[in-house]
This record gives sequence, C-alpha cells and structure tokens, in this order.
Amino acid sequence: MRQEHGWASQEAFAHHAGLDRTYISSIERGRRNPTLDVIVKLAHALEVRPADLLATVE
Repeated sequence: MRQEHGWASQEAFAHHAGLDRTYISSIERGRRNPTLDVIVKLAHALEVRPADLLATVE
C-alpha cells in the first residue's frame, strides 16, 4: 500500500510517518506486528482509515 500511494522509499515514508525505516521494513516483511498506535500513524501517513489497513489482513 505504501508504494501504491506514491512512497517508493521506505526511508521517506518512515520519516513522514514518524517511524524508523527499519521498523517499516520489518512490518512489510512480516517480522513485526504493529501496535494499534502504529497502525493509526501508518493510516494517517497514507491518508486512509486504520480500518483500510486492517482490511488487507487475511
């Protein structure tokens, strides 16, 4: 979803979201599970609702 919203760089997106790049990388690779607070930050940075992020989880 990050790339679909125009964020090619994890580093730039992480800075925009107020998170560390390595944390974004770990989430994208499925190595870490974000907390609700982080889900809200990611949704805000992507300009979507938190529920939209959770809807992609199977």
